[in-house]
Amino acid sequence: MKDYLIVGFGFAGSSFAHLLEKNQKSFVVFNDNPAPVTTVAGAMFNPIILKRFTAVWKAQEQMHLLVPFFSEIEKKLATPLLHKVRVFRKFTSVEEKNNWFVASDKPILSEYLSTEIINELSPCISTPFGLGEVLHTGMINTRNLIPTYQKKLEKEGNFFKEKFDYNTLEIKEDSICYKGISAKKIIFCEGYGMVNNPFFNTLPMVGSKGELLSFEADNLHLEGVIKSDGFIAPLGGNHFKIGTTYDNDDKDPSPTSLGREILIEKLERLISCPYHITDQVAGIRPTIRDRRPLVGVHPIYKQLFILNGLGTHGALLAPFTATSLFNFIEKGEAIDKEMNINRFLGKK
Repeated sequence: MKDYLIVGFGFAGSSFAHLLEKNQKSFVVFNDNPAPVTTVAGAMFNPIILKRFTAVWKAQEQMHLLVPFFSEIEKKLATPLLHKVRVFRKFTSVEEKNNWFVASDKPILSEYLSTEIINELSPCISTPFGLGEVLHTGMINTRNLIPTYQKKLEKEGNFFKEKFDYNTLEIKEDSICYKGISAKKIIFCEGYGMVNNPFFNTLPMVGSKGELLSFEADNLHLEGVIKSDGFIAPLGGNHFKIGTTYDNDDKDPSPTSLGREILIEKLERLISCPYHITDQVAGIRPTIRDRRPLVGVHPIYKQLFILNGLGTHGALLAPFTATSLFNFIEKGEAIDKEMNINRFLGKK
């Protein structure tokens, strides 16, 4: 009898697995893909919504957890995961610059918005109105996190690389059984795959397709991420990526020619030097109608739980939501009502 069975191994699944290991709980993981959305999304952590100069939901609580949480995983896996990355917002007018200063005076935002205006970031990027810098930003290297953690669990016999078959799940009075494996509880962390989950697919998963281009530019010397209409992030040397697109209608995870055109337009509005496109990737973000996570227990089957809906802020939300669900199950602590799935089930 295992304590838990986890379905899915992106940010949500891997974060919950870490908490189980930390607390000496036994578990197995079922996952049939390398979490493409998690590895594609860039895994930046940034507490500010740069379009409106507002704080991300629960920004302070999430930022307080993030570094210690991923530092623990980094130590456990003996692989570098946490990287400091500077994030800059390009101003497009004097009004935007003034709005930045107004926002920086607000209690929560003052901790994260620098009042020092930067005039130039790269000779290839025109910034006539300057740039503002977001403080305490960085990146989680998911290209290390997910595969390395998976290999560790495979070596221990606790990871099964296969598609989960809902019809094979046996729900008993106080446990579940799946293909001969018994567990006290099952946690579904499937991202957009939740739409195929018969136990939770009535929850309002919207799903937003996002595409990214990788490119090379020898003359683009950029030490940090620049955000304007889209963003450019350095990948090392002369390698960069440009993102992103948002499409709530297209649920095919394949890259598109339209996405490529949109991203090239964004790129050419941002930089003035030669470039060469090297790759294009796409994925479906697990976005929810009210832009809050989905955390909670099934209304009928008390052994079934969900941890989902991290959307575009996976790196920030994963430690916060995983800790909340773990504390709910193991310690009886309440889940914040704004992310509790009860909000969609007519419960208080």
